[in-house]
Amino acid sequence: MNVRFAGQQDKRAWDAYINSHTYAAPYSLYAWKEAVEEAYGHNGCYLLAEEGTKIRGVLPLVQFHVPFRLHNLISLPYCDVGDVLAETSEIRRFLIKEALVLAGRRKICRIDIRSSAKNLIDTDLGWHVSVQSDKVRMLLQLPSSSEQLWQGFKSKLRSQIKKAEKNGLSFRWGTRVDISDFYRVFSRNMHALGSPVHSKKWIESVYKFYGGNARIGLVYKETVPVGCGMILWAGKRVSIPWASTLREFNRLSPNMLLYWNFLQFAADSGKQLFDFGRSTPGEGTFQFKKQWGATPEPLYWYCLTKVEIDQERGKYGASRRDRLALLWSKMPLSVANAFGPKLRKYITL
Repeated sequence: MNVRFAGQQDKRAWDAYINSHTYAAPYSLYAWKEAVEEAYGHNGCYLLAEEGTKIRGVLPLVQFHVPFRLHNLISLPYCDVGDVLAETSEIRRFLIKEALVLAGRRKICRIDIRSSAKNLIDTDLGWHVSVQSDKVRMLLQLPSSSEQLWQGFKSKLRSQIKKAEKNGLSFRWGTRVDISDFYRVFSRNMHALGSPVHSKKWIESVYKFYGGNARIGLVYKETVPVGCGMILWAGKRVSIPWASTLREFNRLSPNMLLYWNFLQFAADSGKQLFDFGRSTPGEGTFQFKKQWGATPEPLYWYCLTKVEIDQERGKYGASRRDRLALLWSKMPLSVANAFGPKLRKYITL
């Protein structure tokens, strides 16, 4: 078994492996590496395990650098799941060991692997291993057509979707030129949530490198964009990394129209699984996704460190984040949009 870095010449073979893998999310496609490098300058370290010329497993890693702090390796930043994908548990273990060797060579003391697999990491690797498992991603198994999907919805859900159109909202698919409308909605929504927004260049880079594996959707009230979202897909899986609506228009149900069109497209395109993304069980976004028929799948985020980390730190960090979010939402939008992308580059989620 040989493990090496994947380069541009391996993109087609890498993506073919991802597209054929049952559990691979779209974020594991080579395009995510290209977008991260172009928009934010973090270097991708994509490990490829092969026998002869045949790929047997992959581990996509990004070397994440925050000024004045040590580097870390992460699979993957800015999304819910990167994971180690391999044909056998032995190959997965081999790839993880190679990641530890890479970390040692580069004097990196931390590796984060965002996975959907329980018991992914052995505890005898010589590193401290902790796991965060309080989040889930909401998955919907899709029927063979949107008509079947529609018929399976409860009458209340169907009426909410119809309500959006009755309220004068319209949906259309966007192209690269519509990213400005997308970003207008996206940045305002993130500001309202108290979170630094991704750069416009990041959205443009993801859309560019994913090419035919990405679509942008927009909801309008006449000529005013009031909702936006992007979907990515690999193989038979579709994920929605970002969706936003303007709060002052939420009473018109733009989110219902947005998600229905994404689901309709996925079902009619022969996709089998729609990933609504990360949620905390019981919270509002969890309930929203559940109403579409999505069911929770646990996420297991592994942290490997050379020194044991304080497990209590996250409990206190949550209240601090809430205070910072409130302060950020009070900042003028123009200021938040100017400085937000500069900060967002260094936030892994």
